[in-house]
Amino acid sequence: MILASAADIAVVAEAGDGDEAVPMVNSHAPDVVIMDIRMGRMDGLAATAAVMALPRPPKVLILTTFDLDEYVFDALAVGASGFLLKESSPQEIIDAVRVVAAGEAMLSPRTTKKLIGHFVAARVSPRRRAALTKLGTLSEREREVVTAVAQGKPNADIAAGLFLSEATVKTHITRTFAKLDVANRVQLTIFAYESGLVSP
Repeated sequence: MILASAADIAVVAEAGDGDEAVPMVNSHAPDVVIMDIRMGRMDGLAATAAVMALPRPPKVLILTTFDLDEYVFDALAVGASGFLLKESSPQEIIDAVRVVAAGEAMLSPRTTKKLIGHFVAARVSPRRRAALTKLGTLSEREREVVTAVAQGKPNADIAAGLFLSEATVKTHITRTFAKLDVANRVQLTIFAYESGLVSP
C-alpha cells in the first residue's frame, strides 16, 4: 500500500518467502527488491545471494529490526544496496526505493554506519588480514576517497573536501571498486571498517 501510493513506483509482485522471491525476481525483472531477513524456508540472506547471482540482478534493500539482525552484515556483503528499518516511515520507505533504484546505496549516518560498525567491530579479526592486503593496492588519494565514502559523504562533498572535480571522484571510486572487488558503496564502506580506515 505504501509503495503503491507513489506515482513513480509500481509493485509487480509479492513473495511470502525466499523460495518464492527468487523465481519471481527472475520472471518479473524488478528494479528493486525489498527483502526481509527472517522468513520461512529460504531466509533473506540466502535469497539475496541467489538474487544477486542472476544475470541482471535488481537492487536489494534489506528489511530489518533496529536490534541488528545477525544476518544483515552478510546480506550487505553479498551485494545488497542497503537496508530499511521495519519502523521506517512510509516516506522513508519510498525514498529508499528511489535512492537504490537510482544506483545509490543507503548510507545514512544514523542507521547504516551504526549497523556496519556494530558487526565489523565484532567480526573484523578473521577478515582484517585480507582487507589490509587489499588496502596496500590503493593510492593515498584512493584511500582518502574510500574514507569519505565510508563517512557517508556524497560525491559533491568529497570533491569539495579533497579539491577534486566530481568526475575525478567518480573515477577514483570506480577504480577502487575494481581493485577491491566490490560492487557498490555499501561494500566499499564495509571494507573501510574492516581495513581500519574508519573506526566504528
